[in-house]
Amino acid sequence: MLNEAEQKTFAQKLENYADLTIKIGVGLQPGQRLIIRAPIEAAPLVRLLTAKAYQAGAKFVDVLWQDDALILSRFKYAPRDSFEEFAAWKMDGLRQVVEQGGATLRIYAEDPDLLKEQDPDLVAQAERVAQTQLVPIRRITMANLCNWSLISVPIPSWAAKIFPHDEPEQQIAKLWELIFQVCRVDQPDPIMAWQKHIQQMNTKKEYLNAKQYVALKYTAPDTDFTIGLPEHHIWHGVEAVTAGGITFIPNLPTEEIFTMPHKNIATGVVTSTKPLSHGGVLIKNFSLTFEEGRIVNVTAETGEATLRKLVETDEGASYLGEIALVPHSSPISQAGLLFYNSLFDENASSHLAIGKAYPFCVENGTEMSDEEFAAVGGNNSLTHVDFMIGSAQMNIDGLTHNGTPEPIMRSGEWAISILDF
Repeated sequence: MLNEAEQKTFAQKLENYADLTIKIGVGLQPGQRLIIRAPIEAAPLVRLLTAKAYQAGAKFVDVLWQDDALILSRFKYAPRDSFEEFAAWKMDGLRQVVEQGGATLRIYAEDPDLLKEQDPDLVAQAERVAQTQLVPIRRITMANLCNWSLISVPIPSWAAKIFPHDEPEQQIAKLWELIFQVCRVDQPDPIMAWQKHIQQMNTKKEYLNAKQYVALKYTAPDTDFTIGLPEHHIWHGVEAVTAGGITFIPNLPTEEIFTMPHKNIATGVVTSTKPLSHGGVLIKNFSLTFEEGRIVNVTAETGEATLRKLVETDEGASYLGEIALVPHSSPISQAGLLFYNSLFDENASSHLAIGKAYPFCVENGTEMSDEEFAAVGGNNSLTHVDFMIGSAQMNIDGLTHNGTPEPIMRSGEWAISILDF
């Protein structure tokens, strides 16, 4: 139980977190509508975020709630032939808000083991249906046509997974402190801390954009992998800007510089360095083998059936859509914990993403048709799932147009020596 002083400190950090989320994360503008998707356990934070949104000038705030217990009940008891059903009205409402110039915030927290005992075919089917319904929203958010952000909040099942040897109250308190730390909320001026972080990341991003490497070469234990980059690719990091000029931060926390690969240019083997929590199933110690961009073999110590179902979601799910570089010394990595949550784990490690590419990662990509995007090397899919491959033993080289390798990362750290980071 927190004492009075600790309660005041926690309340101030929570206030800072809500301020940061609305002002810097979502970048909410006066007169905008905001729709929040959140687990039911996040209700206290959602109430605070709603107040902050109205104080920032929001026209209207609404919430779509999620409850893991209801999801599990469906998989346990619903008719086996009912998993094509979906509450389309929720996505219709979300789409209406963003199409009319509104903003969206997702609070992502789930039980990593929620569906581990459930039929992987049903899990995959439900995921496919959900992703199909999300296509119109993804087209908008992945083209940065609206301002949006993704944050997290401790829930008991997730906190217990990270801190299994602590009492429940301690588990929640420890996870809150970690979130505050890696989101820079515990610093005297969180917004100023983020502005400094943005400036440092922009330096790296600008260097990579000037280089225009044709490919990246990854070398690490059980990883020997080369992936191509399309002409006129664009590296991004931390901040994003909508077509209307609104600046926002899609992920809190974030430590990555990312771009899209060329769909058809990837060869070799990559091995995971952290488990992937997907669809309520934990996939451990897995590797993917690539030929001509395509995943041709999948192995995993646990969760292999779920991973195979993910790769079989559609044609694009057997190709990659994102390359992200993250130093091993990132604050999330230095916490020394597995978060069982891709929002955090992906920011502890360089990673790749199975599935859809972000159109804004190539010049004029947001103005291209699907066919034009594919022609320049872009991947299209119903899914986009990050998986972690970075470590303190990872070396990454950029390959120039004449095939010369240049160091980008050595032993998991930035190796672009001409820059003063």
